[in-house]
Amino acid sequence: MSKESSVIIGAGPAGLTTAYELGKRGMTSTVLEASDQVGGISKTVNYRGYRFDIGGHRFFSKVPLINELWHEILGEEFLLRPRISRIYYNQHFFDYPLKPMNALAGLGPLESFLIGLSYIKAKFFHIQDEKTFEQWVSNRFGYRLYNIFFKTYTEKVWGIPCHEISADWAAQRIKNLSLKQAVRNALFGAKQGMDGSTLTSLIEQFHYPRFGPGLMWERCRGLIETQGSQTIQGVHVERVRHRHGQVDCVQGRGAAGESLEYAGQHFVSTMPLRELVQALDPLPPDDVLKAAQSLRYRDYLTVVLVIDREAVFPDNWLYVHSPEVKLGRIQNYKNWSPYMVPDPSRTSLGLEYFLWDTDDMWTWSDERLIELGIRECAQIGLIDPREVKDGTVVRMEKAYPVYDQTYQDSVATIRGYLETFSNLQTIGRNGLHRYNNQDHSMLTGVYAAGNILGDKRDVWSVNTEKEYHEEGQTSQPNAGDRLVPARVSVSVDETIAAAEDAMIEVAFAKIDPVALGIAVGAVSGIGIFMASAGLLLKGGPAPGPTLSLLGNYLFGFEVTWLGAFIGMGEAGLVGFAVGALAAGLRNWTLVGYAQFVRRRAERDDRRHLLDKM
Repeated sequence: MSKESSVIIGAGPAGLTTAYELGKRGMTSTVLEASDQVGGISKTVNYRGYRFDIGGHRFFSKVPLINELWHEILGEEFLLRPRISRIYYNQHFFDYPLKPMNALAGLGPLESFLIGLSYIKAKFFHIQDEKTFEQWVSNRFGYRLYNIFFKTYTEKVWGIPCHEISADWAAQRIKNLSLKQAVRNALFGAKQGMDGSTLTSLIEQFHYPRFGPGLMWERCRGLIETQGSQTIQGVHVERVRHRHGQVDCVQGRGAAGESLEYAGQHFVSTMPLRELVQALDPLPPDDVLKAAQSLRYRDYLTVVLVIDREAVFPDNWLYVHSPEVKLGRIQNYKNWSPYMVPDPSRTSLGLEYFLWDTDDMWTWSDERLIELGIRECAQIGLIDPREVKDGTVVRMEKAYPVYDQTYQDSVATIRGYLETFSNLQTIGRNGLHRYNNQDHSMLTGVYAAGNILGDKRDVWSVNTEKEYHEEGQTSQPNAGDRLVPARVSVSVDETIAAAEDAMIEVAFAKIDPVALGIAVGAVSGIGIFMASAGLLLKGGPAPGPTLSLLGNYLFGFEVTWLGAFIGMGEAGLVGFAVGALAAGLRNWTLVGYAQFVRRRAERDDRRHLLDKM
């Protein structure tokens, strides 16, 4: 049995980031990983020199700290890659995001017209209480477009009907942009990050490690070891022993079947919530066990084919919406990075299938799965079966936490129980049962490390609408805050962004109609009185004949002392009305413009819905 200050279950992005952040502050950790490779779902598999991901992993984030961490860990190993993706449906390839003329050519004028009518219907007969993914998408695209481009693919990915998927899934993955961010993009252009890529889902380029995302986590493991911590692979955690509200140790089995035990002061788990609850010793109350058992996870496998052709298609990936084939997405790893293939005259394709581990197909032999992949890839016209020179299969269990209609209540019950432990935190995609991106998972690791070091960070707040996207928060630390003292100096980009925000605050600040009315009225009234007084003091046979013309507009005004006072009062009232009206019109115009900018940004963000599945 070893004694470490922190024991971390899982060597994916969340777990390794926790250990790395702790190590920078002088605290050692033991990271336990069940598989023989670090990185979790972000690992890169190497098969005879052909590298491939468990799904594609684009590197971009709205969190400055995560961008810094990526470069801190990986240095100059990033490539800037162009993004190209299309949808295959009904024997046609459609640009994605959808482009009107391309979609019209593929769907035909009649279908396009019917889609337009369906969209108009959705706007006039909006579903007010959105409970399901089907309702959420239909409200925004119309039912007919949803049925063509979203229903089949979504049900392939999740394995359940869209009317059983919670609308929370879409609400989390397609978040409304903040007004300030939308206005900044409209006025100054989209925010840039790293070495120039746009930090939104609207990107046309993305960063990618030279040899795949697994390079990041292999490098991170090496850095952790130089800090004095260790990563132990092949350890299957079976028990998490606790008493009196504290975890004492975790027990498991090594690769050879030997019993292992690891004690520590702090424990961080990235295990799926269902498995963590079932591993607790003693077991939690029945309601917690029942909640854990109700959580579901979608499993995933990739059939990798080595094609004896230099280029098969130009895309990074294809979405396959046609229901006649089982595969859901095709990755072209060579187009992510040319270093992913050892022979430039060949191409490797990853055919992605989304399954339950109880499906018969999950237990098929690799040979049978490769035969299926070749047949389906040829069926949609991408390859000739004779071009396939090699193939392999990789399975990933519990790749996606499922957002069904009951998951929220179940997670709330489990969370309430786990929060009774003073030295246990759950983080990462499966540790929170939240469909996090890689940067979100890393941020939960940063927060967990901060909590161990004495901060008070809510790991559950990461990747929620309020905490991750809104600006101007004061009650919670910003998502990009470091765990080290802040630098006094700021970058040029930060200074420009601050200046832009200040300009937006000033330009879009509401003008008080009463205040402006008083100001304009006072200037107008006093101005007329001072002009009249000056002419009267100067004297003459007929003082101010030109100024007297104002009497046509101001009743009773003339260049006399009495008229000056009358004119001051009337001009003050007219000026007040003009100022108040101008302020009201200005406020109304800017509110309308701000709403237009936000809706346009939200519309553009929704166009990338498939990227977020």
